[in-house]
Amino acid sequence: MTDLLNLHTHGNVAHISLNRPKAIHALTLEMCEAMGLALLGWREDEGVELVLLDHAEGRGFCSGGDVALLRNSATEDDGVRGREFFHTEYRLNHLLFTYPKPVVAFMDGVTMGGGVGISQPAKYRVATENTKFAMPEGSIGLFPDVGAGHYLPRLPGQVGKFLALTGARLDGAECLWAGLATHYIESEKLAEVKARLIAEPANVEAILDEFASEAPDARLEGNRRKIDRLFAPETLEGIIAALEADDSDWAAKELVAVRSKCPTTSKVALRQFEENADCRNFAANMAMEYRVASRMIMRPDFAEGVRAVLVDKDNAPKWDPAEPEGVTQDMLDAIFAPLPESEEWTPFPAA
Repeated sequence: MTDLLNLHTHGNVAHISLNRPKAIHALTLEMCEAMGLALLGWREDEGVELVLLDHAEGRGFCSGGDVALLRNSATEDDGVRGREFFHTEYRLNHLLFTYPKPVVAFMDGVTMGGGVGISQPAKYRVATENTKFAMPEGSIGLFPDVGAGHYLPRLPGQVGKFLALTGARLDGAECLWAGLATHYIESEKLAEVKARLIAEPANVEAILDEFASEAPDARLEGNRRKIDRLFAPETLEGIIAALEADDSDWAAKELVAVRSKCPTTSKVALRQFEENADCRNFAANMAMEYRVASRMIMRPDFAEGVRAVLVDKDNAPKWDPAEPEGVTQDMLDAIFAPLPESEEWTPFPAA
């Protein structure tokens, strides 16, 4: 196992705490492997009734995945380790999505990228006043993955497209309103909640309901009509035109956000919405995302996005293509094309 995770059982409750605080618990390959092995073991253990998923310390639940590994893999080994990471992470996402025992994920603090991938499959998802939820991959030339192709199209109205194209950060109240969280609980109560769940795992839903607070008004709800109208076009060019034609300050702000993201990423995200309609189940969605991920890490936009955001931190990436019109249908077809059969993603075997 790894010291980047705390893995315990408390009576009939299994407990995973992410323990990489200096990186806001960003997931490494080793962490994903260890979590998958632990969950597979608990799946077969009749003594385990419930799984808790949280972070040990620090200001966030999980900030994403191991971007350094992905970037180095793209430049050093033709993406081999990067594909291994995605294959393992997506298996973990799928295992949580299909898990036969209830999982409670505590989205206390930063919950982005890979953190979304391990919290959204959970049956119970607890947001707090500290929650900062986002899918910011467009800023580094990747794309909303870890199941976002399944989750985002199922959010109210055009909210999913809005999140994918702007990288907007939602607070806990907004997560509850959108259905990304099932409960809103004040962070000062979480220790007591976990103690109660460990003592009474059969009463998980009643305990979460008992401790839930009324969330503040969700700002996202107040913008719902604008989101549904301006993000309704099917193309990136159409959405940009709609935002440009609106004279509100809100539209101007979101136009800046959309234009700052990698155009290829944004078009890939919109294509995910289309492709997911044909995915027969979550595993098919993950197979689709794996094909895309294996190609997106090898594109120059990814290295450039990481340079601009995480290395030089000038936040001035030079995307290629630089404009949406430069991202052609043929380019997208190649990104989404099936892999050779021996290289396709596969889930863990069923129980």
